[in-house]
Amino acid sequence: MKNKILLTALFSLLCLACQTENITEIDLENTPAEVELFAEGIISTKLYERDLAISPRGNEIIFTLSDYRQSVRCLATIKKINGKWTEKQILDFSGNYQDIEPCFSADGNQLFFASNRPVDRDSTRSDFNIWVSNLLNSGWSEPEPLNPNINTDGNEFYPSVSKNGNLYFTAERENGIGSEDIFLSRYADGQYLIPEHLDANINSPVYEFNAYISPDEDLILFSSYGREDDLGGGDLYYSKKDASGRWTPAKNMGPPINSDKLDYCPFIDMARGNFYFTSERFTPVDKRIETVDELENRANSILNGMGNIYRISMKSLLLE
Repeated sequence: MKNKILLTALFSLLCLACQTENITEIDLENTPAEVELFAEGIISTKLYERDLAISPRGNEIIFTLSDYRQSVRCLATIKKINGKWTEKQILDFSGNYQDIEPCFSADGNQLFFASNRPVDRDSTRSDFNIWVSNLLNSGWSEPEPLNPNINTDGNEFYPSVSKNGNLYFTAERENGIGSEDIFLSRYADGQYLIPEHLDANINSPVYEFNAYISPDEDLILFSSYGREDDLGGGDLYYSKKDASGRWTPAKNMGPPINSDKLDYCPFIDMARGNFYFTSERFTPVDKRIETVDELENRANSILNGMGNIYRISMKSLLLE
């Protein structure tokens, strides 16, 4: 009887250990030559995932996790601790508001993101602004909004920060070129300066949004909707700086990066040389749906048309 009790207790402890470790398998080092679904069943699931960011140290992944209609959007994190990845969880400060589009600073000590949380306690504003959280020993600090040069009564989205602290973001502003444009706010003396829109080689009379800037500001990747060469629901474009420091005319990244669905939210993991993006592409229906179970299985599959994260090695992109 005593042995049975000891065995039962030991089994319970083993089960508890398995539950508390919750090991997740993610391979950041793989550099695929073709576009692949990233972390299938872990990050890319039947829910809506977008806006992936990987810390410079490679020990934390933060992304936007949403329900099917994106009516609830939170920042989720997966951390690498003692060489092993944890299960994903919602960041401590997220879950009450629409928190989206994370971006690490170059040193990994700051996390920028967009949110519709009120900019002060007495505010009734519900527009999206850009916020920043600092990395502490205990985790990420309570976020603070950036200064009024950045955050206005309109919407500001998708922050991306260069090595010198310059901030690129999306906004709808009267001094812009199109419906939504990409803006640059230079960082000087600890402050973000008045933003300027990027020129007509990047922005156009239609929609430009969700830009990623390389650490040295010599490559920009962004999404656009409504251009003549758009393949469908919105495509990814890129531009490089020429010898004079000006942006070259943006080029459509083409298939297989772009599809006839929405392709957006670019990110480059510079340390490992991979390009990540979000896509709403799905498995096409090539035969009649005959049963309710078939329809439910399709709706609950990973390739159900909700956003997923994809990746491909930068070497395979062959950007001219």
